[in-house]
Amino acid sequence: MNDSPADRISIYLSIDKQTLKDYFNAHDPSPIYKKQLSHQLEQYIMNSVTGAKRYSAIFYKLKCAGEIDKQYAEPLMYAIRSHYEAKKAKRIKEFRRFKYRSWILLLISIVIVAAIQVFLPMALEEDNKVHAMLFSSMEIFSWVLLWRPIDVLLFYWNPHLKDICLLHKLATSEVIFIENEK
Repeated sequence: MNDSPADRISIYLSIDKQTLKDYFNAHDPSPIYKKQLSHQLEQYIMNSVTGAKRYSAIFYKLKCAGEIDKQYAEPLMYAIRSHYEAKKAKRIKEFRRFKYRSWILLLISIVIVAAIQVFLPMALEEDNKVHAMLFSSMEIFSWVLLWRPIDVLLFYWNPHLKDICLLHKLATSEVIFIENEK
């Protein structure tokens, strides 16, 4: 089996005093493991994984300038993982809201279609030619009314699951240390 570049994605991070400051929000007074990630770091990580597929493996590859800087690797990774765990929880909540709203929309559409299909024919005389025209129009209107909720439930859930899977991978990816070549 060939490993294509999309099967193994590496996110390279360098750890030293200067770059560590750049990885976090400068205005956040929290300890390093609780700090907010900088927008630039988050953009770099997301740009690194744009080609990720469902079965792609994601790795964080850390390059430490020295043994002293290696002590910052664990708090940095804790902050990154916490950040993506929080984003994943938010995305799961959005997905649940999406499913709930889609099912409610489908239910309301079915109730409206049922009401139109049951009560409108009772109000009209059957031997009237207008009845046949209205009944055909109701059939078309019913399909149009049901089309969007069914379309959303069948085809629009996949991007939500893809994002949740990617955020899970970013929160749980393996860390590999790269040794300095001297």
